[in-house]
Amino acid sequence: MGLLTAACAAFASLAAWLWLTLAQGMFWRTDVRLPPRTAPAHWPSVAIVVPARDEAEVLPRSLPSLIAQDYPGEAEIILVDDGSTDGTGALALRLARAHPGLPLTVTSPGDPAPGWTGKLWALRHGIALARTAHPAEPDYLLLTDADIAHEPDSLRELVSAATSAGLDLVSQMARLRTAGPWERLVVPAFVYFFAQLYPFRRINRPGARTAAAAGGCVLLRTEAALRAGVPDSIRQAVIDDVSLARAVQRSGGRIWLGLAERVDSVRPYPVLGDLWRMVSRSAYAQLRHQPLLLAGTVAGLALVYLVPPAALLGGLATGHPAIASAGGAAWLLMTGTYLPMIRYYRQPAALAPLLPFTALLYLLMTVDSAVQHYRGRGAAWKGRTYARPSDA
Repeated sequence: MGLLTAACAAFASLAAWLWLTLAQGMFWRTDVRLPPRTAPAHWPSVAIVVPARDEAEVLPRSLPSLIAQDYPGEAEIILVDDGSTDGTGALALRLARAHPGLPLTVTSPGDPAPGWTGKLWALRHGIALARTAHPAEPDYLLLTDADIAHEPDSLRELVSAATSAGLDLVSQMARLRTAGPWERLVVPAFVYFFAQLYPFRRINRPGARTAAAAGGCVLLRTEAALRAGVPDSIRQAVIDDVSLARAVQRSGGRIWLGLAERVDSVRPYPVLGDLWRMVSRSAYAQLRHQPLLLAGTVAGLALVYLVPPAALLGGLATGHPAIASAGGAAWLLMTGTYLPMIRYYRQPAALAPLLPFTALLYLLMTVDSAVQHYRGRGAAWKGRTYARPSDA
């Protein structure tokens, strides 16, 4: 019975990897970059909205890059200081005085209203200010996190892509920092798993039903935001970027998501605990706080990522070549599909076969996310804990 179970698990894992490799929207490819684009005849106006809560550590490396944007049209920056206690707002004003460029406004919305997450409350305040501060509201909104650094042509390229392809939402997955050993092990897998859940090519097809965005860098047509009723329509969302994309898509908007080349996160995650909190704070929310979905996710992660090396090593140790071959083939497919992401992050190829270990960490983070939720500490971030939407 044990041998039959092991054989079934090994071949089921191999079948899963064959399906993922061939039928899951080529999620493993990393060449989805900004679509072909030309400069518009008239550059539309843009308001850059930056929600920031206790970001004094990263702001000196990110905000000057926004101020220095080389954009031919009218643009301004609105930094929304969301109850910071580390002097984020005052630091932003000092940086603006030291780095001439796009004008900066710092504002604060006060505590979130009931039923709102802090980031979306800050975005709501910033968007409202952008729409009412001038006689004409901006044509586009660039929603970007306080830890995201942009090359000087970032805004110009985003707007060119949106206007050339008629897109209502253009989002780039910023390249996250991979300076430390834990970052190198965990960060590329984070983006790999995200692309596996939301294949970029599938999202970018006209008429697609799959929707997602990367919250660190989202260019949104103001008209599309109004049509979708955002951020009010997604005010309870913990995973706000995916919810935003779905709202825009449901309202008839065209969306696009890809990997960035010149947009980077400068937030450090020097120890495993920092990365653990980044993942676990929203993992159970991604599963809609459903125990059955949690159980299925744990079983799926184990079958897809943990069974291949176990089957290979176990099959070799017990003299069952069929089990070993199935496990080895599944592990090879896993490694091969992970290699492009490893290369995108400029990491050594030797890290690719370690994906099962990283997947085990993510499995434990997901379980911990559920445990923290039932202890009343779920979806916690920077001193705030958010209730599940039905309880808000």
